[in-house]
Amino acid sequence: MNEFTLDLNLTARMPSRKDWRIGTIGSGAIVRGCHQVAYRNAGFNSYAIASRDRSKAEEVAAEFNIPTVHNSWQELIKDKDIEILDIAVPPNRQLEIVREAVKENDHIRGILCQKPLAMNLEEANEIVLLCEQAGVKLAVNSNMRYDQSIRALKTLLENNYFGEIVLATIDMRAIPHWQDFLKEYDRLEMLNMGIHHIDTFRYLFGDPEKVTAITRSDPRTNFPHIDGITQYTFQYADGLMATSLDDVWAWQGEGTQKDMYIKWRVEGTEGMALGEIGWPKFPEKGLSTLKFTTRKFPDQWIEPSWDTVWFPDAFEGTMASLLCAVEEDRLPEINGRDNLRTMATIDALYLSIKEERTVKLTETLQTLK
Repeated sequence: MNEFTLDLNLTARMPSRKDWRIGTIGSGAIVRGCHQVAYRNAGFNSYAIASRDRSKAEEVAAEFNIPTVHNSWQELIKDKDIEILDIAVPPNRQLEIVREAVKENDHIRGILCQKPLAMNLEEANEIVLLCEQAGVKLAVNSNMRYDQSIRALKTLLENNYFGEIVLATIDMRAIPHWQDFLKEYDRLEMLNMGIHHIDTFRYLFGDPEKVTAITRSDPRTNFPHIDGITQYTFQYADGLMATSLDDVWAWQGEGTQKDMYIKWRVEGTEGMALGEIGWPKFPEKGLSTLKFTTRKFPDQWIEPSWDTVWFPDAFEGTMASLLCAVEEDRLPEINGRDNLRTMATIDALYLSIKEERTVKLTETLQTLK
């Protein structure tokens, strides 16, 4: 029996310099529980932080030994010692910050934005153009691309372990924390949670030819929204179908049992792979899993293992990719220009819901500049 020895490319390639001075805007749970933990583990240089609430920024600075706390993000971006900007604020605020960050601030070499990049494709496009015109490297924190099971699956696909891919599915039964700022928006699930799955399908299989989406409201979410529980399908020119069911009403409350998970499955003509994402267990250490069967290794299941997790370890990869891109003067792996195609796919899915039809991706891509 042959031994499986393929390097699954789980570990992000690190920059040659780890002392790039990073300035973080935001002090919320994602910064405290993921960004700063990952940067500390990787040995990156968190140099400064600012937040709407200075006291919270000071708490994060104390916990992670960040030497500089600024009174505002406006003050932070003018700090000439900062080379990398890490923006971790709601999506409707990112454009304003990027506009100011690229104005006569030659010290800023790279920007990492949260996903979604903006509330709509038009604003996302403006962010990308602003950074391109200023010569600033722009990366988007689409961190599910660095989940260990997804990273391993990508490597197996690139090495043709499963032949022609026929069907890919994601089944999510988990309850995201809908932050207060989301109450201002009508786009909910696909833009803020499903975006992980939408971007992951693109990462694994490329752009779909057309998409279809259906939705219903989430009974537990008491503010207006277009999409709560959603199901959407990507169709590719070669016949591949990729579909996700995102159930954000996965527990009925006290008196009932929980069954939370995110599972995925990919089937090809020469084999298949299936796995589970560990994120629903966060903040506990929930390992993602993968097992696969292939004619390359007949009549067996192969189950690689690792000891890192999506939250927070994947956040090493998103920042490392940006730092490497700055050093090597190239696009980051998860760059803004590529992310526009994820945003265009999301716009196509909302158009599908609105008009109750299948939408070709070219209908939204044509608006890009």
